[in-house]
Amino acid sequence: MAVSNNITAVLNFVAFLCSIPIIVSGIWLASKPDNECIHIFRWPVVILGILILLVSLTGFLGAYWYKETLLAFYLCCMAILIGLLLILLVFAFVVTRSDGGYDVLGRGYREYRLEGFSSWMKDHIVDPKNWEKIRACLAESEICAKLNQNYFTADQFFSSHLSPLQSGCCKPPTACGYSYVNPTLWVNPANPTADPDCYLWNNDQNQLCYNCNSCKAGLLGNLREEWRKVNIILIVAVVVLISVYLIACSAFRNAQTEALFSRYKR
Repeated sequence: MAVSNNITAVLNFVAFLCSIPIIVSGIWLASKPDNECIHIFRWPVVILGILILLVSLTGFLGAYWYKETLLAFYLCCMAILIGLLLILLVFAFVVTRSDGGYDVLGRGYREYRLEGFSSWMKDHIVDPKNWEKIRACLAESEICAKLNQNYFTADQFFSSHLSPLQSGCCKPPTACGYSYVNPTLWVNPANPTADPDCYLWNNDQNQLCYNCNSCKAGLLGNLREEWRKVNIILIVAVVVLISVYLIACSAFRNAQTEALFSRYKR
């Protein structure tokens, strides 16, 4: 076996191993409460990870056994996967670049404005057509109920680091001036005209701020944070796959050359 084929076999095994964290990160992403309510983002990373695993295994076998057909299939599929991975990576980076979060004086958590996020996220995720289903899904989750189990005093709550989703959906905006009773019960707004969401807050545990723009912004903030973390794994995967692909091209040429010599000897 040529040196390049040996290297390709090893690197394809490395790519095979790299597909495991991609699959795990995809499962982690799909298991998040926000992604459970937004089906479009649940499985792309998992599917890509599984395809990379299968194609890497094909490339490993093709390089190890000098199978020209397997190598050709591997090169074709890997080129497509690298393209898809690059598209997903660039797309995720572009649509999550804008951050609608802002710091609140005297609070450990941030709050979020819908205007700060990309137009694509606003138009395709939290548009009125989709929001009713998402709102109902969030209301059935334990996202806000968990806060009552973790925080018992106002000081504890105000110094906490809430997720964007909890900050936007489980409490009214700080500017409204509501008085704290518990994490999901607030009364007597001192400045109800400060934000339109002040009038949308409801102490009904099935309502809370699920109809607020701050909740939509919090959802987008959660998605942004999660995809930013997954992007790191995708970047590493792209670098590894491109390296493997370039060396596999050399292995494929070697396999073709050996086949040509074999026919010539006969």
